[in-house]
Amino acid sequence: MKVETALATDTQALVDTALAALGDLKAKDVISIDVRPLTSLADVMVIASGTSSRHVKSLADNVVVKVKEAGFKPLGQEGERDGEWILIDLAGVIVHVMLPATRAFYDLERLWTPGASAHISAKS
Repeated sequence: MKVETALATDTQALVDTALAALGDLKAKDVISIDVRPLTSLADVMVIASGTSSRHVKSLADNVVVKVKEAGFKPLGQEGERDGEWILIDLAGVIVHVMLPATRAFYDLERLWTPGASAHISAKS
């Protein structure tokens, strides 16, 4: 029987901050996936959709601002020029903000959720 372990405090704080930042600007279909059983690249992937490329850019910018305000330093950001898919690397947490068509095409949820992964929600 597999026992799920809690996330490290900093990782959980990053997830909570990212989810709150996305919620602040009304991101669509936000999910978080525990990817620890699948990769050592990150502990959690957060995936969200925006309604337009401008909305995607605003969502990603808000995540970066809120993470910095919380005392964390993002490692990198890719895709901000086009705004179809922006990836924000927060060390243990990777945030993907995408247009719905891009999200449907790449289907990261299916790729990173092969049954064993558990979805993580923000602490209340």
